[in-house]
Parts: sequence; structure tokens; C-alpha cells
Amino acid sequence: MSEGYQPLPKIAGGFSTVLADPPWRFNNRTGKVAPEHKRLGRYATMSLDEIKALPVSEACAKNAHLYLWVPNALLPEGLEVMEAWGFKYVSNIVWAKRRKDGGPDGRGVGFYFRNVTELILFGVKGSMRTLAPARSQVNMIETRKREHSRKPDEQYSLIESCSPGPYLEMFARYPREHWYAWGNEADPDIVPQGKVYKGYEGGEIEIPQLEPNERIPEEVSLGIGEELRRRYENGATISGLAAEHGLTIARTRSLLTKAGTEFRKRGAAKKS
Repeated sequence: MSEGYQPLPKIAGGFSTVLADPPWRFNNRTGKVAPEHKRLGRYATMSLDEIKALPVSEACAKNAHLYLWVPNALLPEGLEVMEAWGFKYVSNIVWAKRRKDGGPDGRGVGFYFRNVTELILFGVKGSMRTLAPARSQVNMIETRKREHSRKPDEQYSLIESCSPGPYLEMFARYPREHWYAWGNEADPDIVPQGKVYKGYEGGEIEIPQLEPNERIPEEVSLGIGEELRRRYENGATISGLAAEHGLTIARTRSLLTKAGTEFRKRGAAKKS
């Protein structure tokens, strides 16, 4: 694991969807637009091998989606990373950077062309279709650019409508509610809203926070149920598990049932 980064978070069932914006390292590390230019002090970068070595597949569910930001000049490297993380490339989404009047933002850089676009590579681990709204979702985001390297907020609503949770954002800078944020810049103190979940620091397996009517893939439900079952068999109560993890009692019981839990009789002594 590279310096400054904690282990990836671990949740029961694994993440169904990952969004990643790695700190790519360009060959020219001293140019006036390079992320590591000393005068600009933008951010540290990682080598291709360091990015590929991140154990992303282990943090994901058996079937999962990946949205991977990659600069136009590093498309081959992006495909390498996607494969190393256990995903197969299937499509992409183009961010078209616009001026206030709607025309292409010509402030982009590049040795051969002036770049006014960036790519999100979309990959699949295992086998999982996008959700129904994706059938009418075009593969383009058209917005104005903001500060250096910050990606459009519109990416979140697109991803949430097209791919199931739980969600993990890697190399996050601006924590978003209902997402796990991982990275050395995901500090909740720098934004007025949002939350970095405690899984940011890695360690013990967590039960993901679920919305009341949130639908999640079957294998994720089973993974959550198995973790709840482990805690129930170690003495936790259904009402206690529900309260601790923000679940209804009915959903907690349903997840436990899915995992084959043998429920205690009322009044039965709990294990110490």
C-alpha cells in the first residue's frame, strides 16, 4: 500500500460499485501542467504498478461495476489497471468540458490535440447488468470544469441510477453521503456535508448502511446476512443489530433468514 493510504474498507458482501480517480503519473513530471510540479503543489502521484497492486477485487462483491477515470493519454494504462483489479472493460463515459456558452472548453492541454474531454472506463467483474435507468442513459456528461482534477458531481447521480450499492469511491476528495470514501484526501472537515465512513481506515468487516428501500444484489444481501448471523450467534439481538446498523427489524430478520440463521427462542439465554 502506498504511503499516505490506509487499507481499503471491508464490508459484508463486498462493494457492488467502485468509482476510482487514481493519481496517475505522467512521464513528464516537471512540466507546467504536471500534477507534481513543485510550484503548483497539486498532489502526489502513484506509479502504474502501485495502482495495479491495490487489492480492489478483494473489496468487491463477486459481481460488481467499476467506473475508472483515466486521462486520454493513459488509456492503455487504464485498461491494464482495470484488468489487474479483476474487471473486464465493456464501455466508457465521456466527460465533455463546456464553456459558459456551451461550447468546448479550449483550456485543456495536450501534446497533440487540446483535450476537452476525459474518459470514465466502465468495467464489469463477474456478470451484472446495469440497472433499468441505464437503458436510456447516454454515455456523456456535459458540464463546466472546476478546479484542477476535480470531476463533475453529475457522475454520482449517473452511477447511482445505473449501478447498485454499496458504493466505494477510491481516491475521494469530497465525501458523499451513502458512499464509502477512501483516500488520503477524503477529509470530512474540508466540506460542509458528506461523511467518510469508518471503513475508510480499513480493518474489521462492517455492515454497510442501507437506505430503507434500497435494493442490493443477491450475493451482497447474503454476505450481509452472514455477517449479521455471526454477530447474532455471538449474542447480539435482532433489535440491537437493527438499531446499530440503521436497519428495520423486519429487514434485519429477513437478512438473517437469508443466511440460514436459527433463531433463539424468546427468553433463551444469550451467549456471553
